[in-house]
Order: sequence, then structure tokens, then C-alpha cells
Amino acid sequence: MITKIAGEVWKPLKISGHKSVRRKYAVSSHGRAASFVTDVNKDGKILRGSLTSGYRTLNLHLEGGNGTIYLHREIAKLFCKKPSPKFKYVIHINHKKEDNKQSNLKWSTLQEMSDHQQKSPQKIAYKKEQANKTTGLKLNAAKVKTIKEAIGNPKRRLTYRQMAAKYNVSEMTLYRIKSGENWGHIK
Repeated sequence: MITKIAGEVWKPLKISGHKSVRRKYAVSSHGRAASFVTDVNKDGKILRGSLTSGYRTLNLHLEGGNGTIYLHREIAKLFCKKPSPKFKYVIHINHKKEDNKQSNLKWSTLQEMSDHQQKSPQKIAYKKEQANKTTGLKLNAAKVKTIKEAIGNPKRRLTYRQMAAKYNVSEMTLYRIKSGENWGHIK
């Protein structure tokens, strides 16, 4: 039996190939998942699922093969209004992938999702850590300044391939330095 939470609403999952599944499944507005036989409130059992890339998932064994269901997507389908068909992605408003409450989920476009990910505290911390990293690097700030000067020099005689060999890096690294993708904080 499931412990009730005030205001929690349960809705059954619609699973393709569901006739081959022994039990029925439901998700709640509070981000929980359960399996049941007749009624989720009477004979339901809360499922923890597993984590896939930080997202809570359920792995179902269906006739046509295994089916992995991402709970946040299923909860959003059942509880969150989709503004238009171009909104195909579900984001966690507070950036916590395991918080699948209806109030924390929102449909978004690809651009909105990308912008939201860039504002994630984990992403910001990772960028800061990478910018301050000093060990295990082929290049340092002084070498990058020299490379940037060489790339920007209109009288440069070395090709990118020759410069890559000179500095023991790949040509792609040089192009990324030029565009600012790598070492963009060095002027």
C-alpha cells in the first residue's frame, strides 16, 4: 500500500506493448512511480527505478524488447501542458534531475533547453574548474597567448598543420583557440 501525500494525483501510464506487462504502472504529480494490479491506492507499490545519466528511469521488460521510460518525460506528458508541438524537451526548473514533481517540470524548445543547461550550477562549477585547471594540460596561458598572436599575425608563414606540430597539439585545437571555444578567457 502507498503512503498518501496531500494533494498528490496519480495517473496511469500508457505504455506501448502494455498487454505484455504483468502489472500496470502509474506516476504521480509529486514525481513518484508505482506498479499495481487493480488500483494504485489499494495494491500499489512505489518503484524507485534506476538512474540513467542522472535521470530517474523505469526499465520495463516488454515483448518487443526492454523499454526504458524516463519518469520526468512521462510526468510532463500527463501533468504539464505543452504550449505547442515545437516544445519537445522537458527541463527541470531547479536543475535537479531527480526532482520530478509536476511543479518542477516544464516543456521547452531546444534553444530554451540549451540556455537552461548553461545556467545549471553544476555546469557553471565545471566551467570554473576547467578554467582554473593547471595540471595535465599540453598548453598553458603563455603558450596560448603566443599561439593567438601567431594565428592573428597577417605575415604568418606557418600553416595550421605546421603550428600544430610545433606546439604538439591538433589542428582542431588551434581552430578552437582561434574561435574562442578553447582558452577563450585568454586574450
